[in-house]
Amino acid sequence: MIRLHDTMARKKREFVPQDTKRITIYVCGPTVYGRAHIGNARPAVIFDLLRRVLEHAYPDAEVIYARNVTDVDDKIINSAREEGVDTSVITDRYERFYLEDMGALGVNPPTIAPHATQEIGPMVAMIERLVASGNAYEAEGHVLFSVPSDPDYGALSRRDREQMIAGARVEVAPYKRDPADFVLWKPSDPDTVGWDSPWGRGRPGWHIECSAMIREHLGETIDIHGGGLDLIFPHHENEIAQSRCAHGGKPLARYWVHNGFVDMGAEKMSKSLGNIVTPEELLKSHAGETLRLALLSAHYRQPLAWTDELVEQSKATLDRLYRAAGDAEATAIDQGVVEALYDDLNTPLALSRLLALDDAGALKASAQFLGLLTLDSGRWFRGAGDAGDIDARIAARTEAKARRDFAEADRIRDELKAEGVLLEDGPAGTTWRRA
Repeated sequence: MIRLHDTMARKKREFVPQDTKRITIYVCGPTVYGRAHIGNARPAVIFDLLRRVLEHAYPDAEVIYARNVTDVDDKIINSAREEGVDTSVITDRYERFYLEDMGALGVNPPTIAPHATQEIGPMVAMIERLVASGNAYEAEGHVLFSVPSDPDYGALSRRDREQMIAGARVEVAPYKRDPADFVLWKPSDPDTVGWDSPWGRGRPGWHIECSAMIREHLGETIDIHGGGLDLIFPHHENEIAQSRCAHGGKPLARYWVHNGFVDMGAEKMSKSLGNIVTPEELLKSHAGETLRLALLSAHYRQPLAWTDELVEQSKATLDRLYRAAGDAEATAIDQGVVEALYDDLNTPLALSRLLALDDAGALKASAQFLGLLTLDSGRWFRGAGDAGDIDARIAARTEAKARRDFAEADRIRDELKAEGVLLEDGPAGTTWRRA
């Protein structure tokens, strides 16, 4: 039995799919205007794991996992203008980078990856329904959702009206009937990307794309909607309202699952705050599995402090697991690991049970269930082609020698030797080769 913490209910609930043969998940994906940071990778890894758990629990079901790509957005438009290129140049570039980075972290491609620019028709159709029902209105070339028209608005975030109006990313504009109303469609000038609509040439607001994509690809009500805590309000709250009003009161999702923030020890990681570290940077020095394990080390609903110590500990844990598994063939997944993951993806408990396993075959199968131990042990300890990690440790050894910490320098040399990497010191510096 899988139990998930449902944000709407504020408690863990037994997961019961509406159709045991077809399980639907939608997770808010990237807005492709820049490189993803490691905080952006957390939901990708967490919901990749949830998908694996559902596929294990329901082997006869089709688990349909949709993760959207927001490829029309003011940040994208601004980036394209700065570079003097079409918006597609920006979005194609950063979507490719995103997929490469997430793939390196062991994240499997989603079943469906709908793109906003390819879903304009369904968005316009949904907006038309909301206008016809009196839940939306046109004003100065914009179409806005009327928040007072939905008496249940605010059920997910449980904010009072003043908090909603003062909340993050709620735009104040003179054409709004109510300060809490939000944009479904906005006008585009001749130099800005746009599409024809009943309200003139324009482009969709952020929130409507997810509602329209869900209806188009998964249905009016899905099993699980996921994303980061920062999306609860206003994004998910607005999704719920517009979908509910467009579909005669039907709920958008039966379970709402949200992951906590990644922070640098004080505040959440954010491009706007400039306190980010990217998978691209980290992968130069660390294997993707190391970063995946680091992201799974804390419970997904808790904040995760990203530190060098966390990454090094994750690498040490993987070394231990690879040594224990050796060249064993994967057998059956340990039931204790399964039970931990079935209980609201309790990865700290799953990892502790994994580390206690004596059976190498069960250990390998259980680790692979988590997306770990995907290489043979020999390749892992030879560096798995991870030259960046080797170079980083050689640089650390050089620094240790410079400060006359020869014990640390010898420790690094011996560690690399144990992993099949031999160092050779010469006039031009230190080089390395595989043993």
